[in-house]
Amino acid sequence: MFTAYGDDYVAVNNEKYEKNLILLPESIIPEWSTATVSTLTATDMQKLLELGTEIVLLGTGSRLRFPAGTLLRPFAPAGIGLEVMDLRAACRTYNILAAEGRKVAAALLFD
Repeated sequence: MFTAYGDDYVAVNNEKYEKNLILLPESIIPEWSTATVSTLTATDMQKLLELGTEIVLLGTGSRLRFPAGTLLRPFAPAGIGLEVMDLRAACRTYNILAAEGRKVAAALLFD
């Protein structure tokens, strides 16, 4: 669970992270990508498709920014919900969905 967050960091179980990461209920994937929202690639997004989750929360840093539409399209046919939101909203939403036992991932991009 996220225990703290700000525009440029998150804490998972009180351990601070300041670089892109993926949080799953059972694990953390640190530095899953070095991309920003504007430099995300199909390879970065493929990693998210392969997580085995039902929903991916893409946190885009201190403000909401959408990646290119071509990067978002593969999620619906795969049956995976993809929600794009700012980093703080992604953390709050992740904690709620994880507490409900949902198969959720938070993929966070830092500015």
